Amino acid sequence: MTCGRILLTAALLATWFTAARAEEPPSSWFAWSELPALPESLGLSGSFAGCVGDRLVLAGGSNFPTPLVDGGEKASSDRIFVLEQADGGADAWRLAGRLGLLDYVALGGYLLVISLIGLRFSRRGKSCGDFFLGGHRIPWWAAGLSLLATQVSSIGFMAVPAKSFATDWAYIVGIASWFVVVPVVNRFYIPFFRRLNVTSAYEYLELRFHVSVRLFGTVTYSMLQLGRMAIVLCLPALALSTVTGMDTAACIVVMGVLCTAYTVAGGIEAVIWTDVVQAFLLIGGALVSVVIVILDIDGGPRRFFEVAWANDKFNLAPIDWGYTTATLWVILVGNIFTRLAGLTADQAIVQRYLTTPDERDARRALWTDVFVSIPWAVIVFLFGTALWVFYHLNPDMLDPSLDTDAIVPLFIVQKIPSGVAGLVIAALFAAAMSSLDSSIHSVATIWVTDVVARFRPSTSDRARLRWARLLTLLLGLFGTGTALWMAAVPIQSLWDQFWTIAGLFAGGLSGLFILGIFTRRTSTVGAWIGTIGSGAVLWWVVHYTRVHFFLYSAIGCTDCCAIGYLASMVFVQADSKSLEGLTHVSRRPQDP
Repeated sequence: MTCGRILLTAALLATWFTAARAEEPPSSWFAWSELPALPESLGLSGSFAGCVGDRLVLAGGSNFPTPLVDGGEKASSDRIFVLEQADGGADAWRLAGRLGLLDYVALGGYLLVISLIGLRFSRRGKSCGDFFLGGHRIPWWAAGLSLLATQVSSIGFMAVPAKSFATDWAYIVGIASWFVVVPVVNRFYIPFFRRLNVTSAYEYLELRFHVSVRLFGTVTYSMLQLGRMAIVLCLPALALSTVTGMDTAACIVVMGVLCTAYTVAGGIEAVIWTDVVQAFLLIGGALVSVVIVILDIDGGPRRFFEVAWANDKFNLAPIDWGYTTATLWVILVGNIFTRLAGLTADQAIVQRYLTTPDERDARRALWTDVFVSIPWAVIVFLFGTALWVFYHLNPDMLDPSLDTDAIVPLFIVQKIPSGVAGLVIAALFAAAMSSLDSSIHSVATIWVTDVVARFRPSTSDRARLRWARLLTLLLGLFGTGTALWMAAVPIQSLWDQFWTIAGLFAGGLSGLFILGIFTRRTSTVGAWIGTIGSGAVLWWVVHYTRVHFFLYSAIGCTDCCAIGYLASMVFVQADSKSLEGLTHVSRRPQDP
């Protein structure tokens, strides 16, 4: 459609303008003060020293201290150090990274491809069925790759390697949860969502219980996604800014505006097909990075495994029955319930099941997600371990003041060749954008379906489509604006409280689906008591016990089920609502 093309073109021009803008250096005078000691690896004589913006930069020079003479010539340094003021007010030197022209060309190429995909599918979104479910035209393999891209996010792309960098492979045992949860989802949940012909996952909660329970699901999910939008944009932008000098605001605006534009223009089809591109970029970027870092280790793969093994970097979770640390059973149980909640109560995931032509393809999409996610987990854990070995053998290249979560961008700008580094940076962008587009689109979907269409059923399909595009636009702008706010203002504690409140009831949300699908007895009042009770219990556990946070989802879900079922023995369903086809034990004759 013409409107979509104009919007995408304007967004692309805006992102390039934002990325290209440069900060003007301040004209104020600097006060004299004693600076911290120079990094030893810079050398005593710098070839360049000067102010860039509000930063003092020292670059290159002769490296006199170590060694004084190397082969009859002075050893030189091509590193750049920047003097910045830390959060506590103290000055500190940090090693600056650099991106070359080829890197920006590669990054620009990625953004161009994503824009063209959005333009391609802007012509198809003629109805709500197209915008929300892609007309059920999505191939199973594309839906499966989209499931992976949706779940990874920028947090996973940076945080998982950072975790294995800082610790070991304890958390990888969580991949076993796939083989516990996925058969259950394929057997019981996907048939319900497909046969009831719903668009929002929370439509089922009204069919089974009451509209108030449906709205609870809509509001809780929306709160979680609003918090997630800002974080998946802000974290990679801050990390890239720290190690490359890229402008934080420019990174956030480029990702947020472009992502919003193609989602508004192309709906779920644009989201899924850009996710497919982003999934290949994510896997390829991580795999190339692993190969480069291992080959860059002095001694190659053999030396890598020797050092990692000698330092217990491949250790798995300890076999212990304790519940306060990351033991084997804590990680497994926590992953089972977290994955169950994600695959059954997350609108962005459930929506992927509904975009395929039939139920069989929905199941195949989920198994595709499994068999791609497991190699992905191995790659990112291996990446983190390889980074630890590399910096263990090259400690002078590691900035000790750098946050661990920035270790991936640091290596990208230090060691990955120009051009390839740009593609890996693009993979970081892809990790953020593949989660952001799903969050934006899924929240817009449930508000149009669960609020606009539910309370104004006479609204035409065309009007609902306009509502969907408007909400998508507003949500994208909100996520981008909030990320900019988080990057500029220290509001972390406020944001943590916002997410914590929503998180108290997230486990209960998956418990509601269990009560609805697997029991006949559970009443609406019982469901509400179970939800509120599980939130109260989880609040007490968080504040007054030392239970490991991995178990929070398990506690929330099981408490909701137990309290809700027991309460339903007292508060029996008042109406004679038919449950035919709404529970597993009341299946219709035509249901297998």
